Amino acid sequence: MSLARNTLVQATLTLGSRILGFARDLVLSARFGQGPMMDAFTTALMLPNMFRRLFAEGAFAQAFVPIYGGVRARDGDEAAAVTASEALSFMFAVVAGFCILLQIAMPWIMPLLLSAWKDDSGVMFAATTAAQLTMPYLACMTIASLLSGVLNTSGRFALSAGVPVFLNLCTLVPLLAPSLIPMSQPTTLLAVSAAVTVSGVIQAGLLWWGVRRLGIRLNLSWPRLTAGVARTLKLAIPGVLAGGALQLNSVVSQLLTGSNEGARSVLYNADRLYQLPLGLVGVAIGLALVPRLTRAFVSGDHEGGRRTLDDGITLSMAFTLPAAVALFVIPFFIIDATVTRGAFTSLDAARTADVLRQFAWGVPAFVLAKVLTPPFFAREDTRRPMIFAVISVVVTVALGSGLFFWFSRSGVDGVLGLAIATSVSAWINVALLGGTLIREDVWAPSARFVGRFSRVLAASAVMAAVLIPASLFYSDLSRILFAKEIAVIAVVGAGALVYGVCIVLFRAVSVSELKATLKREPGASAPTGLD
Repeated sequence: MSLARNTLVQATLTLGSRILGFARDLVLSARFGQGPMMDAFTTALMLPNMFRRLFAEGAFAQAFVPIYGGVRARDGDEAAAVTASEALSFMFAVVAGFCILLQIAMPWIMPLLLSAWKDDSGVMFAATTAAQLTMPYLACMTIASLLSGVLNTSGRFALSAGVPVFLNLCTLVPLLAPSLIPMSQPTTLLAVSAAVTVSGVIQAGLLWWGVRRLGIRLNLSWPRLTAGVARTLKLAIPGVLAGGALQLNSVVSQLLTGSNEGARSVLYNADRLYQLPLGLVGVAIGLALVPRLTRAFVSGDHEGGRRTLDDGITLSMAFTLPAAVALFVIPFFIIDATVTRGAFTSLDAARTADVLRQFAWGVPAFVLAKVLTPPFFAREDTRRPMIFAVISVVVTVALGSGLFFWFSRSGVDGVLGLAIATSVSAWINVALLGGTLIREDVWAPSARFVGRFSRVLAASAVMAAVLIPASLFYSDLSRILFAKEIAVIAVVGAGALVYGVCIVLFRAVSVSELKATLKREPGASAPTGLD
């Protein structure tokens, strides 16, 4: 498949999952508002997600894909399956043991993470139990991540992009249940937390089935530190250290917001919205880039690698910039129109919108980092991304903590400081990654790239000019169109239409390129039932 087509498959399926995820968050906010149960759920979900990014979807997964792809290219599918089985057995054993330790220690960890409610025994019990229920999700995602790497290396992207929808489907069931069966907020919290782990089992099971459908036989066995596992760990350790630094940043943010009632809920809602373009575009392109760049560098096709990176950056920004503009220009419009209902008030929406605006200008950097990191991993260079990540984390922790306390003392929401620091550090990380690739002549912006990127910027500016009046007349539009939900759909739709027209008129993307997106590269295999 072409890079654009792979990305299209990833983004389309991820979009379905994100839409359901947004629906889940709407019900969560309506059910819990920004009260103690919402803080408890975001904490319970944060723990497995944080370590999942570190272990499952982080450095180990990114180190495994090039090694698996290299063994497959040199020694064939059978040797690659042995390598994958050894890595799977080792990582699953390590992560499962880690999950059990965290579950045992949770009664002592939770009062530190949720210090604003530490004197409320009911909230502490519910939060601790919820976290213990969600932790097995991490072990399931370890299996799922490695299986996704096997599928993606084989050119199969649909299943790995589609299974995350089960997290949202499973958690929606207990959230909607109180509409039929009366349930207290703590009971609903525990049911949703258990559903998180159920979804992990389903995802891992479906991916296992998908790998077997390809004829690849993987086995879970007693973990052994084989040569293949040791090599993967050697490549992964710098990334783990970098990921650990990133998660340290997350821990600091959690400790700071845990001392402020409702702050963690604000951070969660803002994070979910700005992560939407990152999940749709950054992750999709990153997954599509790694196998393709690996093939290019293994075969010595450096020019092909440059073209792939050129296309990846242009394509990612064409999708990301309009999303970032909308989140920056009309954040309150979006949040109040969609989320405000039930226990979630317009005051909650205003607080969340202020934080979201500070995340929005960092969104392009978050996506660019996803695109600029694969060239390092494709060349088995994990050390320098680690160094750059550590630098950006130091900036985030130092600047974020300073701004949080300064803003709080000044009567300003301290969460704003965390959002500002996150965006600043993201751009620093991009500057370090991109600067290194340019300096080493791994990638150099071509004249064609500069021209197309400039036209994408111009189209985004025109879209912003359309959205700004809408943000000023939000109440009037809601009244004229009879409902705020209709108003936000109309405004976002108009902005997307204007942007799409400008993209074509400015020739940032031509009709022939749109057609090429759907074409398969020469020699690509025919799709299977998985795709």
